[in-house]
Amino acid sequence: MPIKETGFHPTPALQLAGQGAIGGSGVGFLVSTVRNALETHNKGAMGVFTRTGSTISYFAAVGATFAFTETAVSNVRGDQDAISSAAGGCAAGSLIGARSKSIPAAAGGCLLFGALMGAFQAAGGTLTAGIGPHPSLEERSNKRESFATLRQVPGGSKEE
Repeated sequence: MPIKETGFHPTPALQLAGQGAIGGSGVGFLVSTVRNALETHNKGAMGVFTRTGSTISYFAAVGATFAFTETAVSNVRGDQDAISSAAGGCAAGSLIGARSKSIPAAAGGCLLFGALMGAFQAAGGTLTAGIGPHPSLEERSNKRESFATLRQVPGGSKEE
């Protein structure tokens, strides 16, 4: 019996979880910096790490959880689709809700972020959802060249 070719290639979940942690820690560092700047204290710039530094590790954990779960589910199912993204969103959302130490908040976070990420992936994984023209490389190159060249319009710049 021939094996059906789906075009899906399994990806390393731990590698993507590490990348998600790095991206999440970058966002967490930004949030921690803003929180540190807006709060009154005498710690100076090191307050980013000493006062609000837990934000960095929290965002790193959320990013790693989402990336690992999404990749693991897609590897098991053999397809990268909205279900995989919804599972990753659910896991990350439950981690967000668990920070408040409440089971209903964790369940709500799972539902909210799972639905958001699943809908986002089902819409094409872009904010434009595929709306609008997608010019080819040649069309983009021609457009770039037309902007770069100077055009002269006949009779347009005469002074009378």
